[in-house]
Amino acid sequence: MIITDAWKEERPVLRGLDEAGSISMVQRGLALRKQIETILDDFWNEGFDGIWFIGIGGTYASCMQAAVFAKSRTAMPVYCENAAEFLTTGNKRFTDKAIVIFSSESGNTKEMVQLAECIKEKGARTLAFIDTPGSTLTQDGLCTHVIISRKNEQIKFFLCMSYLMYRNGDFAEYEDYWQNMEAYLPQALVQVEKESDAWARAYAEKKAEQLQKRPDLPHYFVAAGNQYGAAYSYGMCYWEEQLWIRTRVVSCPEFFHGMQEVIEKDTPVTLYIGEDEQRPLAERVARFLPKVCANYAIIDTKEFALEGIKPQYRQFISHLVMHAVNNRVDAYLEYYLRHPMTIRRYYRQFEY
Repeated sequence: MIITDAWKEERPVLRGLDEAGSISMVQRGLALRKQIETILDDFWNEGFDGIWFIGIGGTYASCMQAAVFAKSRTAMPVYCENAAEFLTTGNKRFTDKAIVIFSSESGNTKEMVQLAECIKEKGARTLAFIDTPGSTLTQDGLCTHVIISRKNEQIKFFLCMSYLMYRNGDFAEYEDYWQNMEAYLPQALVQVEKESDAWARAYAEKKAEQLQKRPDLPHYFVAAGNQYGAAYSYGMCYWEEQLWIRTRVVSCPEFFHGMQEVIEKDTPVTLYIGEDEQRPLAERVARFLPKVCANYAIIDTKEFALEGIKPQYRQFISHLVMHAVNNRVDAYLEYYLRHPMTIRRYYRQFEY
């Protein structure tokens, strides 16, 4: 068999980027604001003793991001729970005065259906964001309020948390913030994908080559603040579940209490650096990595222009910026690995 240069495929550029579709998707999420406000006004007027973000897998990661945003900005009781743990362990702070916010793409995830049933039995109220019409979680009476809308889970959660904080006097910039997002966020995130495309292609190609040599070697993701939820979700839901790549996700404050001792010259490490108050934790890791590792990558959201986004609001969308970068990485990993991200070996393939 003769292989010539003409046989080789051209290097893909902006693979899979649907610019108009991406802009429309974010716009749809932002357009939910008034609907969300109306529901939360009812919750506010009725009173509550806790705000509970509960999820499983990727939705749990989004819960983390909402909780870390609230942590330093409000004294309201805000909780972040893993649905499976909540169902088995419970939480004594949970009462019938709680409000629960959760999301489900399929609308029939086993743990989330059981969670909705549990919340209903306890007499608490729910706001459920469901992507799939007609699914189990959209059935009448299971959840107090249901909003059916695809994607934008992180925006939905941030809308909820920021509005409740606004009502509590903790986020006075609420209106200005969301007006700024509505005007500029959809286009800014698409521009991030364009700006990061060449880097992401090279990163994915290098990773694919490394996987051929050492498929057993886990890839470490390190992050802090709202980026930790982003890394947690990306490592687990995308690289492990969809691409079948072994990963481990470590928080920046824990990096120096274990992980630093197992890093060698060729250990694959990717560090996420955001712009919220935990940025110094990531910068400390960035200073350390070059001393012991020659196989690391750093993605810093500060390097992206984000045209139109006010400087003081950049910190709140760092995880969305990182998601845009990761979209590009996924597009090229799928290409170089020849591995469609839609296939699963075990997940939802049989009972377990």
